[in-house]
Amino acid sequence: MAANPSLSLLVLIALIAPMLINCSPVHQDPEMVVEEVHRGINASLSKRKLGYLSCGTGNPIDDCWRCDSNWEKNRQRLADCAIGFGKQAIGGRDGRIYVVTDSGDDDPVNPKPGTLRYAVIQDEPLWIIFARDMVIQLKEELLMNSFKTIDGRGASVHIAGGPCITIQYVTNIIIHGLQIHDCKQGGNADVRDSPHHYGWRTISDGDGVSIFGGSHVWVDHCSLSNCHDGLIDAIHGSTAITISNNYMTHHDKVMLLGHSDSFTQDKNMQVTIAYNHFGEGLVQRMPRCRHGYFHVVNNDYTHWEMYAIGGSASPTINSQGNRFLAPDDNDNKEVTKHEDAPMSDWKNWNWRSEGDLMLNGAFFTPSGAASSSSYAKASSLGARPSSIVGAITTSAGALNCKKGSRC
Repeated sequence: MAANPSLSLLVLIALIAPMLINCSPVHQDPEMVVEEVHRGINASLSKRKLGYLSCGTGNPIDDCWRCDSNWEKNRQRLADCAIGFGKQAIGGRDGRIYVVTDSGDDDPVNPKPGTLRYAVIQDEPLWIIFARDMVIQLKEELLMNSFKTIDGRGASVHIAGGPCITIQYVTNIIIHGLQIHDCKQGGNADVRDSPHHYGWRTISDGDGVSIFGGSHVWVDHCSLSNCHDGLIDAIHGSTAITISNNYMTHHDKVMLLGHSDSFTQDKNMQVTIAYNHFGEGLVQRMPRCRHGYFHVVNNDYTHWEMYAIGGSASPTINSQGNRFLAPDDNDNKEVTKHEDAPMSDWKNWNWRSEGDLMLNGAFFTPSGAASSSSYAKASSLGARPSSIVGAITTSAGALNCKKGSRC
């Protein structure tokens, strides 16, 4: 059923009014401005809990599928709603639906049918859903096979307390609607990655989602926090990735994109980071980039302790339409951090801020060429105005979807 345009417009105006006020040229008390922004953020969080604004928000991913009250019968339609560099990730769209009925993970080499591990290692495309609410504590990394979707909608699904998700040398993966937290290291064990193969795994990093040589990957509407290493890391030649609508909190090194300064195979990496809410308790790396091309668009940054966006080895970073709320610490107002290089080097790296909203003294240090052609490979979608970021990101994180009604 289509959204009521006039109602959606009224709600949108109500949401963005505080941001429009903050953009006014009238000089206001900085503390009052920050207080007003925090009030708007808290209101957005309340709306997320209440499930308001399911569609018609201006978020093109959500507006593609969340207006459908029959989403549960049309689950695989989600695969056609991706945007950005990972928009070709179809996951298990062309396969059958597989229902996880068993939250256990007793044997990483010979997983039981009905478990999540059994589903993700199959050779055929699968759209994986859950029979009920589950907390899945994995014994070892969850090694995924190609053409899989893990779709948590309609249940509260936690991957927590053990090793988490690894997307290694596979393609066409969609991870949606999971709560991924308290991930640990695994390894020094055999783990199966297909019906025909298992192998010895060394110690893992302990990421929430680890993308290693993976391509056409979309991570959407997940809530991530408090993992051993990164919340979402993409390294070793990974590319064609979209990270969208996620809610990230309580973590130090949030997101690493690019293995090392010397690993030049990451020069072709393209990652879109869109409509995410970087929330309380985050320190740095939102993201930290190397070598490749990174489109950071329409995200809400409401907390960092050191910096928001950083990089080394001459990455191209295209920051558009984001909202950056700096911490009160006067020594950490800068959004950017040019790492591991003297200014004589990083002044040539292509980093730009276009249409970003800077609050509480936040500032972005641009570098490199100003021409739009320099950012062609780091452009993946049209940015919306930063004044509506609050509305676009209101529902970031895992959604509370009920069958028979809009999600």
